[in-house]
Amino acid sequence: MTNADRNIKKIAIVGGGSAGWMTAAALSNALQGAAEITLVESEEIGVVGVGEATIPPIKIFNQSLGIGEAEFIQRTEGSFKLGIEFVNWFKEGHSYFHPFGDYGAPFDAVQLYHYYLKARTEGPVDPIDDYSMAWVMAKHGKFSVPAQDRRMVQSTFDYAYHFDAIMYARYLREYSEARGVKRLEGKVVDVGLRGTDGFIESLTLENGTKVDAEFFIDCTGFFGLLIEKTLKTGYVDWTHWLPCDRAVAVPCEHGGEFTPYTRSTARKAGWQWRIPLQHRIGNGYVYASQHISDDEAQATLLDNLDGKPLADPRLLRFVTGRRKKFWNKNCVAIGLSAGFMEPLESTSLHLIQSGITRLLALFPTLDFDEYAAQEYNRITVGEYERTRDFIILHYKATERRDAPLWQHAADMDIPEELAYKIEQFRRGGRIVAHELELFRNPSWLAVYTGQGIWPERYDPLADARNVDYQGRLAGLRRVMEETAAAMPSHADFIAKHCPAKRSM
Repeated sequence: MTNADRNIKKIAIVGGGSAGWMTAAALSNALQGAAEITLVESEEIGVVGVGEATIPPIKIFNQSLGIGEAEFIQRTEGSFKLGIEFVNWFKEGHSYFHPFGDYGAPFDAVQLYHYYLKARTEGPVDPIDDYSMAWVMAKHGKFSVPAQDRRMVQSTFDYAYHFDAIMYARYLREYSEARGVKRLEGKVVDVGLRGTDGFIESLTLENGTKVDAEFFIDCTGFFGLLIEKTLKTGYVDWTHWLPCDRAVAVPCEHGGEFTPYTRSTARKAGWQWRIPLQHRIGNGYVYASQHISDDEAQATLLDNLDGKPLADPRLLRFVTGRRKKFWNKNCVAIGLSAGFMEPLESTSLHLIQSGITRLLALFPTLDFDEYAAQEYNRITVGEYERTRDFIILHYKATERRDAPLWQHAADMDIPEELAYKIEQFRRGGRIVAHELELFRNPSWLAVYTGQGIWPERYDPLADARNVDYQGRLAGLRRVMEETAAAMPSHADFIAKHCPAKRSM
């Protein structure tokens, strides 16, 4: 038997939505007809469909599929995202920005933020946000794509998107079906297992249709039909660190700024998101049900909208955590079936994307090499845990003590690795990273300083260097402001390059 004879020929994806159709699109693009791909979904079950904010790597995913940016934005009523503004997280009345991209531009071997820290010891300084090109653009409502010339300050920022996740799934369905993916409508009522080893063999739908496959991908959301209900994989619960367990979501009409960034506003029992799209604004309140009722949470959300609600509020229940295994036997969980990370840093769609990318890199044969599954699980556990720690940092690093949730966050023990990272930064401004970090140094710097963790000292090399750092910092601010002033507004950029056909 040749190697080719051991290749997988039949794949079944259970569940649609962003997870299912992103998976189908990527597999159909990569396999180019070498395997039969069937996606089973039920209109009756529906999808969560609230993940509308992303981080920059989503651009790579679309590019890998050959999807042009303008068409993507048009088809999903999308807009651009330069980062996230965090309001009331450190304390009431305070805000800061987590930018996509670097702070300033390199002008010496010592990193810019250490010169900023040195300047801070010598007198009043402007907020560190103002040395981020992304924030200077964002606060003025401007947008343009980064310059390719690394010598220009316009090259120092990055961007992602806001978009309608349901429209994105619909678009990817068209893409996938054009490349041979077969969609079956129906609910799975039975999952057949192989007697010898417990591998999944088949699916039976409510109408009696039977779907046989060799490899199964679970995209059934929180329910985890294959990975949990069938294979009993187990779940690692993180609610002792991240106690928010519900969200209420509602779209509304435009009524405020068309901002090129997401806003997260901390509230008594959680936080509220605001995500501007071309045709509406996405809103939601993520909260801990032990500290507020569903009715109170809904009322709080509805009282803090920019415009008229466009639908009834939708309630979601979840348990923050992850599966004990993401790949179990001949099944891989992608999306919410793999685990849930509250969307504070817009990681939901990225975790889908990275899971798919990892799957393609470790794609199995009919032998289902256990070492491939082990490596997939090892890397994915690391990614989930490092992302979890970054989100925990937002809750832990705060002066708020005005409500039970924030008191709990202040008192709770945190993962040892996160505590180590915080102490490294507090003592000497050192940002230490793990090999599996999703968020890079500028992201950690933004949240550390934005939520009141300032180093006791800066890099001693900053004293050894003969650099006019004060002049350089002032010059950077001036150039950034001038550069942003010359850019089009976010709305004008979209109107010129990628307006949706039925909106704005």
